Amino acid sequence: MISRAGEGREDGDVIRVVIADDQRVTRDGLALLVGLNEGMAVVALAADGAEALAVALEHQPDVVLMDLSMPVMDGIAATAALAEQLPDTPVLILSTYADDASIFPALRAGAKGYLTKDAGSERIEEAIRAVHAGQTFMDPVVQQRLVAAVAGGALPGATAAAPAAPVPTAAAGTTVTPSTWGSPGPAAEGGLTDREREVLVLIAEGLSNTEIAQRLYLGQATVKTHVNRIFAKTGARDRAQAVRYAYRAGIVRPGG
Repeated sequence: MISRAGEGREDGDVIRVVIADDQRVTRDGLALLVGLNEGMAVVALAADGAEALAVALEHQPDVVLMDLSMPVMDGIAATAALAEQLPDTPVLILSTYADDASIFPALRAGAKGYLTKDAGSERIEEAIRAVHAGQTFMDPVVQQRLVAAVAGGALPGATAAAPAAPVPTAAAGTTVTPSTWGSPGPAAEGGLTDREREVLVLIAEGLSNTEIAQRLYLGQATVKTHVNRIFAKTGARDRAQAVRYAYRAGIVRPGG
């Protein structure tokens, strides 16, 4: 499915987009969504990172919308290759995951924006236009992880042999250059929503994402998003740390 929403306009007025996602339903849905936006056209679709690189080199798009978890070549490797071979083509990550192990490698690889897959159509359109204009665009959860990491004095994911590039913060429009990389920062301020607290309680009970989805009548992707947001807000790197936070914060009580 290739969108031609930009037909009839001058090429220079149309933002030409390549979409890479290994899930066909997601890929086709994004193509339809992006193609409905005025002045945007989807010029190619890709099912993995290697294909994304190949079609991007062929079509020379203005923006690449990239998933992270894909076969053959993942989104991080594809982003790094695109940054090297098509440095003027910004990559916007659209991923289910919003943990440190996903965010920071993607940004270091050269991604100019990062959204989670619960982003609405308006936010996706805004992000595409922003990165096309040379700006950065970060999901609020990603911004929270950046702030937490900077507040902790270090950003995870890099090594001394490969110092990190400056990390742009979309909200402030400034640049922070970390000198070292290490453990995540302290828990973010702001607290959890009622739904996130519900999910955290069920995590503490030992339920899997599938079981939580069944208990709360939610989709598994929605539960995964809630879990990622819990990690971001509490500074937890895994479920065990999230459970420890739940007990420290009094959200869960022993024997309760």
